[in-house]
Order: sequence, then C-alpha cells, then structure tokens
Amino acid sequence: MNPLTSLARRGLFLFDPEAAHGLSIKALKTGLVPSCPAGADKRLSQTIAGIAFPNPIGMAAGYDKNAEVPEALLKIGFGFTEIGTVTPKPQAGNDKPRIFRLVEDEAVINRLGFNNEGHGAALARLKACPRDALIGVNIGANKDSADRIADYVAGIHTFYSVARYFTANISSPNTPGLRDLQARESLAALLSAVLSARDEEALRSNRRVPVFLKIAPDLTEEGMDDIAAEVLAHNLDGLIVSNTTLSRDGLQDQAQAKESGGLSGKPLFEKSTAVLARMRNRVGPKLPIIGVGGVSSAETAAEKIRAGADLVQLYSCMVYEGPALPGRIVRGLSALCDRERLTSIRDIRDSRLDYWAGRNV
Repeated sequence: MNPLTSLARRGLFLFDPEAAHGLSIKALKTGLVPSCPAGADKRLSQTIAGIAFPNPIGMAAGYDKNAEVPEALLKIGFGFTEIGTVTPKPQAGNDKPRIFRLVEDEAVINRLGFNNEGHGAALARLKACPRDALIGVNIGANKDSADRIADYVAGIHTFYSVARYFTANISSPNTPGLRDLQARESLAALLSAVLSARDEEALRSNRRVPVFLKIAPDLTEEGMDDIAAEVLAHNLDGLIVSNTTLSRDGLQDQAQAKESGGLSGKPLFEKSTAVLARMRNRVGPKLPIIGVGGVSSAETAAEKIRAGADLVQLYSCMVYEGPALPGRIVRGLSALCDRERLTSIRDIRDSRLDYWAGRNV
C-alpha cells in the first residue's frame, strides 16, 4: 500500500464504518478519487453470458446500493459494476450501528438489511448513464413484502431497459427468511417467475438481458445439489458465488466477531472459493460463474478463476486496500499472462478445480 493510500485509510478509519462509506461515495461523486483505468489487454477480455467484459474484475453489489457512482467505479479499473441490492420500496434497513470493521482480520461484518432508496431513485440515476456502461442490477425483496417473488419480478420489469445483467439476491443473511428462497421448491418458483418476466421483456424489447443468481457460502452439500439442479433445469444464465458468511471460524478479533450479520473480506476467501469449485463441479463447464469473497490481490483473483470462476467481484477488501485495488489487480493479471505466456486469462480456469472442491472449509 502506498503512503497516500495508507494516509487516506487512517483518515477514513477515524469515522464510523457507515459514515466512512458515505464519504467514499461522495469522494467518487466529486472526482476526489482520480480515474486510473487499467490499460486495455485483450487477454483479459472475454464474452460471458453474451456480454463483452473488458476485464474480469467487477465491483460487487452492496457498495453502490443506490446507483450513485457506477460510472466513477468503471473509471478506476473495474471492468463492470453491480448496483443494489435495490428493493421496490425504499427501506431504512436495520438499526445502527450495523457495519463493523475487524481490522486485524481485514474483514467486515454487516447487518444492513437492504437499506436503499427503492426502485424509482435507482432507475432515475441509471437512465442518465451511457447505454453501453457495463452495469448490473442486483434485485431483492422488501423486508415487509407480502409477496417476495413479486418484488423480484418487479425488479426485472423496472430495470430492464437499463440493466446489462440482473442478479437475484436470495443470499443475504440480514433479511429474515430471505435465504429460505434457496430451498428447492421456493427456488423453482422464484426462477420460473423471474425468467418468465425476463422473457416477456426480451420479446417486447428484442434484447435479452442475462439473469444471475447469488447464493450463500453456508450451504450444505444437499443444498448445493438442489440449487444446481434448479439452475440447470431453468437454463439460468449464471451464478454468483458467494454472499457473506455467518461463520466466525478463525477470526482474531473475537470482540467484533460477536456482532451478528454477514462476514466478508479476507477470511471469506477460502470458504467462498471452495463453494465456488463445488458448484462448478455440479453445474459443469459451460454455465458462467462469478466468484466473490475475499479477493484482495491479483493472485486471489486468479485463484478464483483457477477454482472455476469466469469473472470475479470484490468489495470489502477495498476498505483496507483503497480505490487503487481494482486497477492493481487488473495490471497484476496482465503480468500473470506475461509470466505464464497465456493467450487468455480463461486458460487458467478450472486448473485448480479439484484442489478447491476438495477443501474442507
């Protein structure tokens, strides 16, 4: 970490984590975070789910919940970004404090609860973005919704004209009962409804927008079997593996570890990567998978790809590494291609699949 980044981090860490997050959004809005796009490298570009990604590194959902800074994020090295999770109605989320830094572990615990300004506010901002901006929309359900599946369907209809892809987020641990949608019968109903809505919009617009499903890392083997079966049966466009974990194994900061919520950051890397590899084994080589969890460097990003990911997302590690992280990772992946004489970063995909699928984490 360079001295300027270290100084900025010390300054932000003087603030409550949620206040620091707000300040980082403001910095991106006002241009205080300089653009540092990674140089174009055709070896890092690939077409996944019909979308041409300039590089495999994306900003995960959760940072830019209300679509305030997607263009600014794309200017600091990300190949794509994902806004949300956004729900039909605005909601405040859970009581504060609800974000906690575990500095010794370079981790974060959050129990935000889908706090966001609702569909209308996000849609208005996305309509102002260039049509070719590679922005995904992560959709969810309101906490008090009488029909959660209808909330996901509403997300498809609302954002269809502006989303490059959708993510149905059923894996947050902070909305009571939401993870129940991962159960096979519930998942089948959700996927049928969401994909029917997508197909209606595709016919109307003559434009097919891919739909991904974001799952939790805290799944049993049987749960992974059920999800894989339904994903394949419904011809879903891809998976995102994974959201935050409820596990607290191996943490140094035992005081903060007692806080409820989902854990992200470096300690999530091994668990999420093992689940990624197991899901790759279940769904086969063709289904696109985005790997998320604990990505803090070019090597950890590459390891996600070796474990079966086509693309990689990050968020929490940027809290500790700063806004230069995505550009640094992209440059590191180019250097890896040089060292290993790769014609495409895709050449390393699945090369450590068996290793990660066999990890007992």
